Amino acid sequence: MSEPANEQIEQRLKKLEEMKALGMEPYAGPFDAKDHALPLLEKYGGKPKEELEADPPQVSVSGRLMAIRDFGKASFVHLQDSTGRIQLYLKKDVMGEDAYSVYKKFVDIGDIIGVSGPLFKTRTGELTIEAKEFRLLSKSLRPLPEKWHGLQDVETRYRQRYLDLVANPQVKETFRLRSVIIKALRDFFEKEGFIEVETPMMHQIAGGAAAKPFRTHHNALGIDLYLRIAPELYLKRLLVGGYERVFELNKNFRNEGISTKHNPEFTMLEFYMANKDYDYLMSFTERLFSELAMKAVGKLRFPYGGQEIDFTPPWPRTGMLDIMKQKGVPEDVLSDAGRAKEWARSQKIDIKEGASLGKILDEIFKEKVEPFLVQPSFIIDYPIELSPLAKRKKSDPQLVDRFELFIAGREIANAFSELNDPIDQRERFQKQVEEKAKGDEETHPMDDDFVKALEYAMPPAAGEGIGIDRLVMLLTNSPSIRDVILFPQMKPE
Repeated sequence: MSEPANEQIEQRLKKLEEMKALGMEPYAGPFDAKDHALPLLEKYGGKPKEELEADPPQVSVSGRLMAIRDFGKASFVHLQDSTGRIQLYLKKDVMGEDAYSVYKKFVDIGDIIGVSGPLFKTRTGELTIEAKEFRLLSKSLRPLPEKWHGLQDVETRYRQRYLDLVANPQVKETFRLRSVIIKALRDFFEKEGFIEVETPMMHQIAGGAAAKPFRTHHNALGIDLYLRIAPELYLKRLLVGGYERVFELNKNFRNEGISTKHNPEFTMLEFYMANKDYDYLMSFTERLFSELAMKAVGKLRFPYGGQEIDFTPPWPRTGMLDIMKQKGVPEDVLSDAGRAKEWARSQKIDIKEGASLGKILDEIFKEKVEPFLVQPSFIIDYPIELSPLAKRKKSDPQLVDRFELFIAGREIANAFSELNDPIDQRERFQKQVEEKAKGDEETHPMDDDFVKALEYAMPPAAGEGIGIDRLVMLLTNSPSIRDVILFPQMKPE
């Protein structure tokens, strides 16, 4: 064992050795469990006791032993499988002396067992399986933590998710809903005429977003590679190649801090559609999110963190600079980098030396606006310095046709009309290179191959990225991103 064995572990190890000495198999082969707890409870839980006695259904289940009430020559126990819990009745006269003695001597809470037998109802009306066949399928050498109270310690829950799933049924439901949401996403995009694609996860250039990448090394090629921070530039190459609607459910990796909103490995949906713009995508996003809410929670209004979130469209669309003014940011701050830096610091907002006006405004926005965007809100028309891959706004070339969707004080989606002018794109990349030389680590590198692809002509297009983990947080009322990632990144113990 990896940790000092406590008394209970020692007792279980002795049982294990005794079983082996007797020629018994503590880790058995397959068991034909044809039934599951929840479907049995739903199908037979409402039937009268007398009806079950007249024609008792024969069933078989397997799962983890979670509770024991011992009465000497009989026991009531609770078995938990992937769907829920059901009561078993183990009786010496029914099981036979040998099988019952194995149960009494060698079986502990936490063991995985299989039973077969008829269904009946107890005097208190609880649906129960009378075990005629009993098998120990897998011996648990460690007792379950806090077996009567559920697993509460947050660190243990995230580090040992397998115990969290055993002890806390609501956690298993969260991840079931995550699966429902991801399936609903695929169904929606298939219905809308998209094809699902896969693009590389190791990039020679860390592009598609402004973020710090993880670096690795390819021995055979003798080159450094980066775990992708976004699939954007590869997906847009597919538009150049003639695809009109593509999407990818992908893992991205960003070398950033860990918090309730950030995990260095996270799931994104990115999609691109030819001949559309960011204005079209806002209506499209309203339809998508409304459908996901109906599939996941069955309604457009649902609780999150003590508030009610309302997905009913339409959602407000407000310019970034306009809403900053509404939240009390002085107008002269929005157009002068020096004044913006001075005001930000007066508000205790940390600003890096040499930051451009756009970057300063972004930091002010994060502090003064973002936390207050509770209901779904499209913030549109961002400064060009923040959006090197987005198309310029015709009415104001210092802004771009872009929106970010905020819900519950968090960014959930980012989208824009895609820049498809190769000359403008190269100039933007060059500007990013200059910003990096000044000390800004989160800039977009020059990508000559992507510019070359644009030189073959990319159709007008719009694209969007949606943070799946944050979306699942919303729809499952989960306060932390680690509640919706099965195995979140943790500091070493």
